[in-house]
Amino acid sequence: MKRLNITMMLLVLCSFLAGAQDTLLPSYDWAGFERYEADNKAIAGMSPLAVIMGDSITDGWAEQDPAFFTQNNIVGRGISGQVTSQMLVRFRRDVLDLRPRYVVIIAGINDIARNQGYISQENSIGNILSMCELAVANGIEPVLSTLIPASKVVWRPAITNTRELVAAFNAELRAHAAERGFKLIDLEQLLADENGNTRPDLSEDTIHPTLAGYKIFEEAVLKALQ
Repeated sequence: MKRLNITMMLLVLCSFLAGAQDTLLPSYDWAGFERYEADNKAIAGMSPLAVIMGDSITDGWAEQDPAFFTQNNIVGRGISGQVTSQMLVRFRRDVLDLRPRYVVIIAGINDIARNQGYISQENSIGNILSMCELAVANGIEPVLSTLIPASKVVWRPAITNTRELVAAFNAELRAHAAERGFKLIDLEQLLADENGNTRPDLSEDTIHPTLAGYKIFEEAVLKALQ
């Protein structure tokens, strides 16, 4: 009888765990697959000139100047707050499946901000290089972009050495681009003032460009895609 009771208890426990499995696992779309699912289906087979992969900088760009994208057959695939690990996970759906000629990648500031927890610079850069390697393997030319020369992360004030972290990140990105022969858009130089920080007229928070900042970025992107 004692053995039977133990067996019954184990069966009940297993049944409970099986039923609770869905609630124990995360229920949200961590990588953001759903964000552009319908948009991707709508342009399936059209092969845009370029996809711009990124975070809120790309996301806000498409909102501030949508004509740049439509007039130049460029597709924006930015999701606000995302880190490089999330972008790498959705890279197949939001870039490879669209079969563009180019992909412009601007990513990394949210890694520095630790939006998903700590990640080393080496691993952040590694995620970007993995995206580049996937692109090349699928006949897509990658174009890298340095980070905007941010002097602070307004949503993460505890990080007090933002400028140094961004400068180190950009230096490594430039080195990899030169070594591998990737095109590079140097936003750190294009948007910086005489002190090396983001010009206040080009960004109100030193990270997200104003329309004037995006216009400079647009000129650089079109030059890189020629």
